[in-house]
Amino acid sequence: MTKQTRVPAFGFLCAVSIWLWWHQLIMTLRLALANDAYTHILLILPLSAALIYLDSKYLASKAPWVGPRSIPRIGAALLILAVVIGCYARWGMGVAPNDVRLSLGVFALVTWWLASVLLCFGARTFQSLLFPLCFLFLLVPIPEFALNWIVEFLQYQSALAARIMFQAIRVPVTQDGIMLSIPGLDIEVARECSSIRSSLMLIVTTMVLAHLFLRSWWRKALLVAAAIPLSVAKNGLRIFTIAELGTRINPGFLDGKLHHQGGIVFFGLSVVAVSALLCVLRKTDFPIPKPARVPAEPRN
Repeated sequence: MTKQTRVPAFGFLCAVSIWLWWHQLIMTLRLALANDAYTHILLILPLSAALIYLDSKYLASKAPWVGPRSIPRIGAALLILAVVIGCYARWGMGVAPNDVRLSLGVFALVTWWLASVLLCFGARTFQSLLFPLCFLFLLVPIPEFALNWIVEFLQYQSALAARIMFQAIRVPVTQDGIMLSIPGLDIEVARECSSIRSSLMLIVTTMVLAHLFLRSWWRKALLVAAAIPLSVAKNGLRIFTIAELGTRINPGFLDGKLHHQGGIVFFGLSVVAVSALLCVLRKTDFPIPKPARVPAEPRN
């Protein structure tokens, strides 16, 4: 494939994917707009596009273009695989729930996009843009059975974190599953209080920060892994803060703005904690090499 035909061919394949998976795209968009647990999906395409742009600019300044290493057989095989998965998700899953069908269908769509990049631009470009391309798999909606498990995990662990905080300031507290009892108040960490939206947002934010500012893979993995306990801790802190304010200062805090709209405050605190850890990891990371300057040719 020549350099002049790569972009038109890629545009054609993207148009075909939209035609084939239009129904799944619309359903995913509606799900992201209607359900807090899927709000992060709205960020994935813009973030991936921005990362592809930044990475391509950096790579262009780092070294001259040497042309793609073409492996069309693998790209074509992935395109066929995406079609097979998409057909299976639509017609071959029998009585499978619709949410599982949707997840598999969007997985097939993202696979088609990755195969299109590999087929049109070659293995070198694909490898150079591996993170922002694989980042697109976060478009796949989490199936309901997996989402329920994640929410239950966050509920219990948030209750545990809040209990530890109460114990740290010597407040008598007992825990029974997702129920906490302190003097004058019983607290249930309900499904709506699991902070699934802010937790997923924090993980997405941490992945982007790790990619932009860290070089070694284990430091990136450590930063992203830290987002999980930080998500639990900030939700436990939210429960602890609201309970203490409600029992010691004003009962109105138990059903006030901090309870219903204060998630952004605690999300901000978790981002600050991630940023602090990022600074520590970056100081011990090896530096990002600066692109070498190519001397200009003398004019005659």
